Amino acid sequence: MRLPFLTVALTVTGVCLSLAGEAQTPAPAANPLDAIPENMPFDVSYGAPISLDRAEAAIAAAVAEAKKHHWKLNVAVVDSGTNLVAFQRMDGAQLASIAVSEHKARTAASFRRETKAFEDAIQLKQNYYALTLDGVIASRGGIPLIEGGKIIGAIGCSGGTGSQDEAACKMGAATVK
Repeated sequence: MRLPFLTVALTVTGVCLSLAGEAQTPAPAANPLDAIPENMPFDVSYGAPISLDRAEAAIAAAVAEAKKHHWKLNVAVVDSGTNLVAFQRMDGAQLASIAVSEHKARTAASFRRETKAFEDAIQLKQNYYALTLDGVIASRGGIPLIEGGKIIGAIGCSGGTGSQDEAACKMGAATVK
């Protein structure tokens, strides 16, 4: 007869201990994604598409930066509607990076932000939801081209490390800003 009493006593003791543990556990931090910003981030209007001449000038600046460092890159410029305007593959640049450079440029134009924002969201902030968005590439080296406060296109570089791609792209983007 003592066995059922012992079982009940141990069960009650376990419940009490588990409740005591819950009372001492701090509440989990609020989800930062639940914060509602005052202003809409990356709220940049789309403008008229970049011209071929300006796209080629942006590519030339990116390629010149790459050549200074002996980087072999692919460089693409898309317009504000994400259509390819100009592309250049440097001698010896890897073939797989052709499509990647275009993808980076399209992502930067369509999402109105540098592709580094997606890289940071995943690697630094652990916002893995970014992986579920269609058309995203979470690798730096895609930069919107903004003129007069409006996106006229974007440049994407690929073939080096992310930081090399980004450095070359910034030189190309500087021709527009």
